[in-house]
Amino acid sequence: MWWRILFISLAYLLLGAHFLRFGQNEACIAYALAPALLFIRSTWMTRLLQLALIVSAFLVWGVSGFEYVQTRILAEAPWYRLSIIMSSVVMFTLFAAWCGNGIIDKRSQRRLFS
Repeated sequence: MWWRILFISLAYLLLGAHFLRFGQNEACIAYALAPALLFIRSTWMTRLLQLALIVSAFLVWGVSGFEYVQTRILAEAPWYRLSIIMSSVVMFTLFAAWCGNGIIDKRSQRRLFS
């Protein structure tokens, strides 16, 4: 279960670093501290973190990736590698959101056997 928490934490820290790059300190702090909510052993809290990762994958990484690639295309610079990198970041964020299901399953199993 620790590796699931690690992936979720890395995804949130990566999102926080994205916002820090643009000087949005409040969003950076919120994303950096969000994995601490996993210590609340509630299903709805984990679902909320999953939802935030899914929305962020498309509204943060998807939009940013599209803008970066368009900028590269307009500048007639190579853009294939950038599109692969940004697609990988989106997939990693979605994988981290999927890891939340394993956390919920493990916690529900522990409640059944406790």
